[in-house]
Amino acid sequence: MQQREQISVFDMFKIGIGPSSSHTLGPWRAAQQFVELLKQNGTLPLVVQIKILLYGSLAKTGRGHGTDIAVLLGLSGDDPVTFEVDKIDSKIAGINKSHKLHLNGEKEISFFTGEDLLFLFAESLPYHPNAVTFQAFLSNETAVSATYYSIGGGFVVKEGALSQQKAEVDLPFPIDTAGDLLHWCRKTGLKISEVVMENELAWRSEVDTRNGVLNIFRVMQECMLRGCNTAGNLPGGLNVARRASALNKRLLKGQTYANYSEWVHAMRQTGNGFQNILDWVSCFALAVNEENASFGRVVTAPTNGAAGVIPAVLQYFISFCDGFDEERIIQFLLTASEVGSIFKKGATISAAMGGCQAEIGVSSAMAAAALTECLGGSQRQVLMAAEIAMEHHLGLTCDPIGGLVQVPCIERNTMGAIKAITATQLALQTNPDKAKVSLDAVIKTMWQTAQDMNSKYKETSDGGLAINIPISLPEC
Repeated sequence: MQQREQISVFDMFKIGIGPSSSHTLGPWRAAQQFVELLKQNGTLPLVVQIKILLYGSLAKTGRGHGTDIAVLLGLSGDDPVTFEVDKIDSKIAGINKSHKLHLNGEKEISFFTGEDLLFLFAESLPYHPNAVTFQAFLSNETAVSATYYSIGGGFVVKEGALSQQKAEVDLPFPIDTAGDLLHWCRKTGLKISEVVMENELAWRSEVDTRNGVLNIFRVMQECMLRGCNTAGNLPGGLNVARRASALNKRLLKGQTYANYSEWVHAMRQTGNGFQNILDWVSCFALAVNEENASFGRVVTAPTNGAAGVIPAVLQYFISFCDGFDEERIIQFLLTASEVGSIFKKGATISAAMGGCQAEIGVSSAMAAAALTECLGGSQRQVLMAAEIAMEHHLGLTCDPIGGLVQVPCIERNTMGAIKAITATQLALQTNPDKAKVSLDAVIKTMWQTAQDMNSKYKETSDGGLAINIPISLPEC
């Protein structure tokens, strides 16, 4: 079988800005790629006008997901990993007020948002629902145009180069399916996380991989801690109140902690009761996704809309399973990434293609697998936990109210985290020889379900809760 794609842990976990990996991070990266195209062909100094055409799902829920903001920042030369999130509003206001856009921060052109950034609600391109076309008109009366597809999780492909992937390396353990992964584990006796680390060595040193994974964790913990200490309403017009801060404060009996280690120590003192742990796991997930909804810095896991599940389950492991150890945190994230990559290869991690099962379902499966390995489960129990978690997300639709990654998205992260923990407990207490459904079978089923799902339940806000909850959002 031809290998589909080589995916690194740093492809699955990307640092960026909310609220959506496919509608914010992906279009941002696409805009950066278009600017790079103009630089490479020498036409950047000749540009006099830019037009941006958003198609399909990017058009229908683009404003709620910040797609318009993302492409302007990307064209301006700003990077989602480093751009200061508290400067987003002022930067966009400056563009709209001055009607000027500085391409890559070096070439100033006139730009009128209402005329040059178009939401083509009734048009969709065949390859993927998330499509954006950039058109650059030049002073020599020619033009440069390129179309990009944001295919989920911050992954972007350019039209005409769909078969091109990043340069392949010689992986010691090539993996397309869960069956492939289990084969290598059986042959070598390695844990899943150890197989992943061996593959990562084909790209970089172990030290660089470890440091990179710990940096991913640092961004996750900073996001969680920030969300647990920020009150108020979320932006966008729904007036959704943040809940993580109040819940965190109640659980800590009025105390607040800005230091992560002190916070972890304090929450451990609140006890190991079932209800208490449920509250904390919900708090962790709410915190991340409230930050995501506020254009905060998050990690795709594997997407922004599902960014709270894996940090919540990892924080549960750290706080209530004595997992506060760098080696075990790295083990957790490496295992999670491999399961996510198998879903991407065999199905999709894009809600525009597969509904919310492709986001919350996949993140729950990733978290369940990671937790199971870290709690001592066998390789087969790890894959069984991932299967259980996804099996009970099959058919989950994506129907964001107002096109915002808020309702029902934020609460769904709490559900995904709790299901992941439950899936782990079931797998650890089960003989995998008796499993009736394999992970590969559930991935195949998920993809078939995605193909059968009506498009109005795929991140378009044309169905479900999005049309049954009366709202009145401010005009953009």
